[in-house]
Amino acid sequence: MTTFIKRGRAGLVALAASLVLAACGQQETPEQQASGQGDAPPAPKQVMEMARQDLPLDKSYPSKLRSDDEVTLVARVTGFLEQRHFEPGEMVEKGESLYSIEPDLYESVVAQREADLESARAELSRAQRDANRFQQLLSQNSVSRQQVDQAQAELNVARASVSQAEAALANARIDLGYAEVTAPVAGMIGLSEVNLGNLVQPGTTLTTITPLDPLEVRFQLPQNDAFALRRQLSDQPIDAVTAWLDLPAGVEGERLEGHLDFLGSRVNEATSTVQATATFANPDAQVLPGQFVRVHLEGVKRFNVLAVPEIAMTQGLMGPQVYVLDEDNKARARTVQLGEIAGPWQILLDGVEPGERVVVGDPAGLQPGTAIEPQPFAGIEQIAGEGAGKGAGKGAGEGAGNAGQQAAAQEQKQGGEASVEPAAEAEGDAGP
Repeated sequence: MTTFIKRGRAGLVALAASLVLAACGQQETPEQQASGQGDAPPAPKQVMEMARQDLPLDKSYPSKLRSDDEVTLVARVTGFLEQRHFEPGEMVEKGESLYSIEPDLYESVVAQREADLESARAELSRAQRDANRFQQLLSQNSVSRQQVDQAQAELNVARASVSQAEAALANARIDLGYAEVTAPVAGMIGLSEVNLGNLVQPGTTLTTITPLDPLEVRFQLPQNDAFALRRQLSDQPIDAVTAWLDLPAGVEGERLEGHLDFLGSRVNEATSTVQATATFANPDAQVLPGQFVRVHLEGVKRFNVLAVPEIAMTQGLMGPQVYVLDEDNKARARTVQLGEIAGPWQILLDGVEPGERVVVGDPAGLQPGTAIEPQPFAGIEQIAGEGAGKGAGKGAGEGAGNAGQQAAAQEQKQGGEASVEPAAEAEGDAGP
């Protein structure tokens, strides 16, 4: 019995000693942490001085492709459709024959009009001789003045008949030309709307020819973008503004390049937009008219703006913010008003002033009042790459830290279970 009591007292003494040591450790840890924080060196961060600059924008707008030279062919004469000289869907050249509408009928009309013209010319020749003869006889007082006037009138009628016959012949030749329907433009021809053997009349739709190179897009610019672009075009030609289209999935290549070729001169009252057009070379017919696309403009700029790299932005309680250095090189959070994104830059509308120093390095871990060791701004490319690398490293580090914490928690759990078992055994030994 004495042995069991001694063992119980020894266990209680050991437990009390471990609790005292744990309490002492908890009291010392905050002091050590506070001491460590006070001795933390300034964090090296890249810093840039705010200055106004001109930034290019990559703007995109919804639009629809169209072929500006697309033509719908219609019949110009009446007759039966005798021949079709193409296959639907093939490429045709300008001037190529497409349909024949009873050409032999109109050839005979031309021949008749040519004969009418010859007859009129012969009559004119006779009237001219008669008028000359009567004029000579008048000088000899062999004919009256009335007969001379009559001969002159017949001459004038003969001349008019020749002009009329010439006009009729020209009209017959035009109809003969319309009997052979030719392609007014080069492009891809569609389905024939009329089968062979059918009677067509002037205005009957035959088919459509769609040129595929180049193609045009018409789109609407917000008035602010249009005003900025018009300001920019005062110093450069309109085709200096580069435009490009994203190609749909499954199409070879990445994009089609073109240029802006028209900017409207008035604002649409209903939409507050300005119409613009751009033209794109499409030699391989990678896109087709009627297709909805987004057109990108690369030459658009924003002038005299303040901007920081996107990586410098953080989210605070009052909204988007950046860290500005004070006179003691300590970071101070500053809420800002955001504008447009210009590539890797974020345009700021309000919140900072020219001449202020802004932390443009990775803001992870920064707090208001953090001491900063300013480093020169190394350029937007390095900042963007540095941010991506730190983001990846941070993710990997957090993953490893989480795994370590889970392993430690598992070991602690197992150690706790193991410590309970001896206590239970001792309790069982002391029980009797």
